[in-house]
Amino acid sequence: MRLDDIDLGDPALFRRGFPHEAFSVLRRDAPIWWHPAPGRLHPPVKGFWVLSRYDDIEAANRDTELFTAFEGPSLQSPEEMRGTMMVSMDGPAHTRLRKLISAGFTPRMIARLEDQTRRWAVSIVEAALERGTCEFVSDVAYQLPMHMIADIVGIPVEDRAWLFSKTNDFLQCSDPESSIPVSEVQAIQVEMFQYAQKLGEQKRKHPQDDVWTILQTVEVETDDGERSGLSQIELDLFFLLLTIAGSETTRNAISLGLLALLEHPDQLASLRRDPTQMSSATEEILRWSSPVAYFRRTASRDTEMRGVPIQAGDSVTLWYPSGNRDEQIFDAPFRFDIARSPNYQQAFGGGGPHFCLGANLARREISILFEELLARTDDIALVGDVTYSVQGLANPIVVSAKELPVRLQSR
Repeated sequence: MRLDDIDLGDPALFRRGFPHEAFSVLRRDAPIWWHPAPGRLHPPVKGFWVLSRYDDIEAANRDTELFTAFEGPSLQSPEEMRGTMMVSMDGPAHTRLRKLISAGFTPRMIARLEDQTRRWAVSIVEAALERGTCEFVSDVAYQLPMHMIADIVGIPVEDRAWLFSKTNDFLQCSDPESSIPVSEVQAIQVEMFQYAQKLGEQKRKHPQDDVWTILQTVEVETDDGERSGLSQIELDLFFLLLTIAGSETTRNAISLGLLALLEHPDQLASLRRDPTQMSSATEEILRWSSPVAYFRRTASRDTEMRGVPIQAGDSVTLWYPSGNRDEQIFDAPFRFDIARSPNYQQAFGGGGPHFCLGANLARREISILFEELLARTDDIALVGDVTYSVQGLANPIVVSAKELPVRLQSR
């Protein structure tokens, strides 16, 4: 592959998973690369910079004054969403919103999450074992993070099938091969906002020990000494962020983590023999899967990286799966190694104020799911083709596992 062959706006490039070959070329030949405006995209996308090396990604991720998030996390973020979500805020506005949302995660609630995660993991794995053959992405990997988010927010069990379906439709409709038209995105978003508002009304009338109850009334002190709470639009958008981004990323990590273990049977056997490796295995799964493909930033002033001039107003994209395969950082980066150490993977954003708020929860979900899965199975085998959903540049996830048919043999 040559530089001229690379078009990150082409869904075909991602149809078999993340195109590591293309980014190997970029890291070698053009670590700071100007991508011309991709064709065939609606809304259209202007040209943008691609950062593919670990150190550059981390530097841009941490310097939020020079590389701002205001324009939104993706190259196709709608104008009306700019500066409205935590992922599209910087400075005091971002700090205020992060403090408010963090206040919802009380110590007692955090302490409950471990037991809840394990209970869900056991029931999900047992249900899959009863079927024998299952579609791992939807039957297992998706179920755990969605139920955990639903528990944290306080979503009634009877509402979850509907909400899970809407969340999945929202994610799938940007794929050109999806049966759900992209025109449905806004309608689904409105339905989810309406549900979040209805749920908030219920929590205010009948408070419970959950995040959504707390967030209805929580206040924090801002830098100017004023008390501030969450507005309705901030609540709506956080609900959307939590249910979609919080579920899809962990689902993808779990799905691609299982695929990596199946494709590297020596590593799977090692983990079965010594489950104490689960912590390091989880970090390697995160490095290997890198479920968020990129975030978009905007240069606030003229600057340069590696001697390449970047102008104020230019879009700059940070490609985390490429950073996680950087040959200058990781020894044998294309080797899946559950004992890899050190393993400073960038799956959660490479540090800085935008470091993923749910990183620790995601780690525990991945670890616990695989602990329970491996403890209850003697054998796991692929029984069909692995397929991918390509969300494209409109979604920072870009590509995710769609189907992973497996046969589970219980102990």
